Amino acid sequence: MKNDKRNDLAERRTAAADAKAALLEAYRAAKEAAEPTRLTREAERQAVAAAREERRAARERMKTEEAERVQAEAAEREAAIAAAANAETDARKAADKARVSRVIEDEAARKAERDRRYANRKARQG
Repeated sequence: MKNDKRNDLAERRTAAADAKAALLEAYRAAKEAAEPTRLTREAERQAVAAAREERRAARERMKTEEAERVQAEAAEREAAIAAAANAETDARKAADKARVSRVIEDEAARKAERDRRYANRKARQG
């Protein structure tokens, strides 16, 4: 009976080893059979990844172009504001010059009127 147990154990061990070997062989066979589909799936994954990268690059380009456009518009706005400020400053300077020239003309007219009155007074006295 002891011998039978040993044989049963040995048989079970060899059966388990044979089953394990059969499973390993089946796995290898399935792996070899699936190789073309694996390569196809890998190629599809790479194509999808390349398309994804291309879309990401396109989005980045669009973001960059939009940022440049916004920056250009801001620069144009700042230039327009600066031009308006310069025009306002020039107009203010021109108005100041005109006011100064009117004051000088008025002063000259007052002096001329005063000189005329003085000359008339001297002519009457004289």
